[in-house]
Amino acid sequence: METVQNRQQAAPGTLTAFARFVLCGGGVGLASSLAVAALASRIPWALANALVTAVSTLLATELHARFTFGASGRATRRQHAQSAGSAAAAYAVTCTAMLALQQLVAAPGAALEQAVYLTASALTGVARFAMLRLVVFARSRSQAAPAVRTALALHTSAARTGVPAGRAELCRAA
Repeated sequence: METVQNRQQAAPGTLTAFARFVLCGGGVGLASSLAVAALASRIPWALANALVTAVSTLLATELHARFTFGASGRATRRQHAQSAGSAAAAYAVTCTAMLALQQLVAAPGAALEQAVYLTASALTGVARFAMLRLVVFARSRSQAAPAVRTALALHTSAARTGVPAGRAELCRAA
């Protein structure tokens, strides 16, 4: 009985979960950027990015299930599949960013390539956090739908008023 109660711990708050997400995802992301750079010297960059993205997504999903979002154990196949979907979108963004860099700069240095890759990864990381928190690792499916509706309502309201979503939320809280 005690084990069941320990496994059904409360989900961490948004700020705690985000800090854990940055720690886990950022660590995996930094290791991934080094791995992509190392592999890209031997195989085409897009293939290196695809391989590293696949491996890092599996690792990060497990870390997020166990540590970031306080799930009760390993990630399920459904959670891995949903996480892979958001990772595929992140892959497309990082590839697009790198292709754009190569179109804009004839011979970008390694530091510039890393900066562009990490910036694109960070932007997609924020979107992935929202997806993982609100959908993939939501405590129940019934909790996920209202949270997504609330996020969409904030975004829609902000778009109508011209106030950025984060600021609209702050204005309501004040």
